[in-house]
Amino acid sequence: MTEKLDSEQRHPYERLTPDLMLDAVESVGYRTDGRQLALNSYENRVYQVGLEDAQPLVAKFYRPQRWSDEQILEEHHFSQDLANSDIPVIAPLSINGKTLHEHEGFRFALYPRRGGRDPDLDNDENLRWMGRFLGRMHAMGRTEAYQYRPSLDIQSFGIESYQYILETGFVPRELEQAYRSVAEDVLARVALKYEICGPLETIRLHGDCHRGNVLWTDAGPHFVDFDDSRMGPAVQDLWMLLSGDRQEMSGQMSAILEGYEQFNYFDVIELNLVEALRSLRILHYSAWLARRWEDPAFPMAFPWFNSPRYWEDQILTLREQMSMLDEACLSV
Repeated sequence: MTEKLDSEQRHPYERLTPDLMLDAVESVGYRTDGRQLALNSYENRVYQVGLEDAQPLVAKFYRPQRWSDEQILEEHHFSQDLANSDIPVIAPLSINGKTLHEHEGFRFALYPRRGGRDPDLDNDENLRWMGRFLGRMHAMGRTEAYQYRPSLDIQSFGIESYQYILETGFVPRELEQAYRSVAEDVLARVALKYEICGPLETIRLHGDCHRGNVLWTDAGPHFVDFDDSRMGPAVQDLWMLLSGDRQEMSGQMSAILEGYEQFNYFDVIELNLVEALRSLRILHYSAWLARRWEDPAFPMAFPWFNSPRYWEDQILTLREQMSMLDEACLSV
């Protein structure tokens, strides 16, 4: 059986009405015009808010009990340092010297609205551009470490994820043993990949650097949503930009690193972690859905999750990952 949480934890956003959200924005000095548009976000709640005689803002309401104030402010500080160094990221607005605000029990931050289109990453020049961008971002990420935010590691992303899934009863009983066995086999191979790398430098990362968090304009790319920023190896912000077969991914990584190394050093030993990090993300994603299943938005958005077919597909996907983990790392 899944964990039973009290009403406030099960439905953390049930009190976040449109009026409360607008009141929150006005509480820090803005005059709203009543317009609001929900943007694509499940972990937090994010809205475009219309203002009187001004461009709309983006209001992000943090999921209660996920991050501490210190963890949120660390991410804000990193984003602002990047923006102040002319690295194109969307940083929170500072209002009366504060980036994190509270209203009626909800913590929130405001951001400028910035548009853009999906990135074309089939183009080598665009990949080099992304590499230059990430090289500059990681150079800033190396200047100091997070004190409060967690690290991306096997324990939290892998072991704790699959154990949580099994403990809460989401996997059908007839598939439990198969899921447990393949998850443990995958994690054993992930651990071997980390052993090959030896001691790794960890830096402040974007953490969730997939195409959906990159917006492209005529001026180039910019990143949004640093909510998953944490400490980890540099390659974590590179591998999610890859697609296609092994040969295609090798070519794409070569182009990214060509741009990256104009501004930063990349230790190629980390290429051994590409499939290891992909495996950890697969396990972590399932656990994330399980942990949020009591939020009414999740069953509506992901109705396929709590079904035998999903877990059959997960077992197959993890078996495929075992094969990928047995191969040599990408060549560049």
